[in-house]
Amino acid sequence: MDWDASNLVTAGQNGSAVEAIKPKTERNKRMTHQNENSQFNPAVQHILDNGIEGLGEALRLIIDQAMKIERSQVLQAQPHERTALRLGYANGFKGKTVSTRVGQIRFAVPQVRGEVDFFPSALTKGLRSERALTLAIAEMYVQGVSTRKVTAVLEELCGLDISSTQVSRATAELDEELALWRLRPLGQFKYLILDARYEKVRLAGTVRSCAVLIALGIDHEGKRSVLGVSAKLSEAEVHWRDFLASLQERGLHGVEFIVRDDHAGLHAALAARLPGVPCQRCQFHFQQNAMAHVPKIHMREEVAQDIRSIFNAADLFEAQRRLQIVAQKYRESAPTLAEWLEAHAPEALTVFSLPEAHRKKLRTTNSLERLNKEIKRRTRVATLFPNEKSLERLVTALLSEISDEWETGKIYLTMKN
Repeated sequence: MDWDASNLVTAGQNGSAVEAIKPKTERNKRMTHQNENSQFNPAVQHILDNGIEGLGEALRLIIDQAMKIERSQVLQAQPHERTALRLGYANGFKGKTVSTRVGQIRFAVPQVRGEVDFFPSALTKGLRSERALTLAIAEMYVQGVSTRKVTAVLEELCGLDISSTQVSRATAELDEELALWRLRPLGQFKYLILDARYEKVRLAGTVRSCAVLIALGIDHEGKRSVLGVSAKLSEAEVHWRDFLASLQERGLHGVEFIVRDDHAGLHAALAARLPGVPCQRCQFHFQQNAMAHVPKIHMREEVAQDIRSIFNAADLFEAQRRLQIVAQKYRESAPTLAEWLEAHAPEALTVFSLPEAHRKKLRTTNSLERLNKEIKRRTRVATLFPNEKSLERLVTALLSEISDEWETGKIYLTMKN
């Protein structure tokens, strides 16, 4: 171990022998930490001297220093340090003005040269989805449709001093970024999962429900991707058909199996755009839909158990046998239910054609559940969107981030049968 013997005598003279015999590397780490802390002292002093009025300058000092520390970490070397681990070199600073809650601040962004990419994380924490949410609320404010709740949220997010010009400029910048993701080329995806959710938008002075169509794909490596999203004031066939057509125009091909819910217009759209591809109706929503045909409330739990017994069969033959038994069971007590099960249950049994290891995750649209929860968590802040495009912008920004995580994360399905 590397001991600093030269300091041992000095330390002994000062009564700090224990400190002196600590490894040099440990002392250096602590000293570096102390130096970094001391570098933030000017910001603290500025606040002490100027109070609240000094928050802007204090923020600049803190962020500037944090960016320099991060640059050293990325380069794996302190300024002027000679080390074999160095990945690149500091290359001065570049000014960047950022609008913050305490006004506009001009930061000194550290630059690097050499074979290393670097941009301070402190200036990238405003994720696309957060920017989209802020813009959605800002649009409502500018267009004069804000409520007390919207005003309060807007004040919390970006302050009330915002103009239509600022909103338009920021919107154009974000839309350009999202368009690259929305129009990105697609490839071969074995499984396709389709679903829709609804949000409220304002149209000509009235509040309307807007359908948000979402497509999720699983490729031949078992990785998930969000393939696309579209927001329109209708879930009619033409919306689904145009949505599917846009996916195909971007290169979607090789779909062998589709998981869907019983959305209006989707059947005809799939027949037109993806004819002959086997479709699985979501079993979870199928069971919910069945409750509408149960004549008495006390029967619902028993019916639900019977339907689950069909879905949990070991194979298709056994599932069909159980379906016949269940339909016969309710022939007299719930004839409408029995007839409905015989007519529609086969749509929910298509999944038995897949490998057993894939059935659990592809018998429902629940793989989109996280997406819907994340979307709801953001949209409930805005409550009401000023138009379809604003809603689509927020959802696109959010889904693009989740898709990035999926594509670089763990495999969702093991594709070896």
